[in-house]
Amino acid sequence: MKITAVKTLVVNARMRNWVFVKVETDQAGLHGWGEATLEWHTKGVVGSIEDMSVLLIGQDPRRVEHLWQVMHRQYFWRGGITKFSAMSGIDQALWDIKGKELGRPVCELLGGPVRDQLRLYDHLGGGSLEGMYGTTEPEEFADRVQHSISQGFTAMKAMPIPVAELIESAGVLKHAERCVAAMRKAAGDNIDIMLDLHARTTPAAAIQFGRRLVDYDLYWYEEPCWPEHTDALVEVARALPFPIATGERLTGRAEFRELLEKRACAIIQPDVSHCGGISEARRIAAVAETYAISVACHNPQGPISTAASLHVGFATPNYLIQEVVRKDVPWRQDVVDEPVSMQGGIALAPTRPGLGIEINEAEAARHPWEPEVLMNRTHKDGSVADW
Repeated sequence: MKITAVKTLVVNARMRNWVFVKVETDQAGLHGWGEATLEWHTKGVVGSIEDMSVLLIGQDPRRVEHLWQVMHRQYFWRGGITKFSAMSGIDQALWDIKGKELGRPVCELLGGPVRDQLRLYDHLGGGSLEGMYGTTEPEEFADRVQHSISQGFTAMKAMPIPVAELIESAGVLKHAERCVAAMRKAAGDNIDIMLDLHARTTPAAAIQFGRRLVDYDLYWYEEPCWPEHTDALVEVARALPFPIATGERLTGRAEFRELLEKRACAIIQPDVSHCGGISEARRIAAVAETYAISVACHNPQGPISTAASLHVGFATPNYLIQEVVRKDVPWRQDVVDEPVSMQGGIALAPTRPGLGIEINEAEAARHPWEPEVLMNRTHKDGSVADW
């Protein structure tokens, strides 16, 4: 069997353009799908996939690890989020082909499911996403929590922390606390709440916010500062009593090494569409297991990313919970032949061959590339702020 083509299909989903990757073979009807979505870098990823395809045409797609090494090592320049995203989409598609040819789900090829079901958490939005998710007032957060509970979720994540200053004022801190208090009151004690800071805060500001939120029993406190600032993450982790989660912006196991060695977090969040695909996510998870650190893959992208993440989750012993997005666009499930099997706030072990998902290309073509929604944010003094 040989690879005959590596193609991309770009689907605009408002905030991001989904970059679907299709690897075709010379075996009639056998192809694989992957996802390399990287918002605001769509054209760069598509170009990187085209550059990489030269290395793959004519190769046997079943040699997944060999082709991963080819993509990573055969060009002089390694690394970078754009290249790793391109590799990730292709890697997922290769696993999809291998599973389809063998008639088995990818998670079985990774050693078989280690659990019968996987817990999911909902994303409630907030922060600077007002235009997409509504307001960021306490009452709105409470309503979102109650809606998620009605849909069967027992865990949810929100962004009540605004675009932050270097050090925060009392008014901003108290407003964020009121939002979290409203969420906890609406959720009760049996629902888990995570907060995402989106690395908007300095370590000092992250600790300021965190100390006000101690009484609300957070499941985790996500990206309190940039993940490459490992010592800063250690400082935050030691100052606060709840678990720190981070890692969605890191690529490849080497970038996770210092984070794990210094125990700068309790949960790592590699993204299967950015970190190097299914192959590299598994390696990252295995290293994390040696440090007793949990894994919860970042996943705000399209349906293929969700499917690939679930296969990793079902085959990974130290996997904690899976992020899912449901409401980014109303036609989300229309572009696939069959949605991933979910029942409320849990997913069941995949049973279909490969990743278990096929793209309806005609439906996807109804949503061609458009510029993503821009997220230009500034501090009060006009200086550039982290989004």
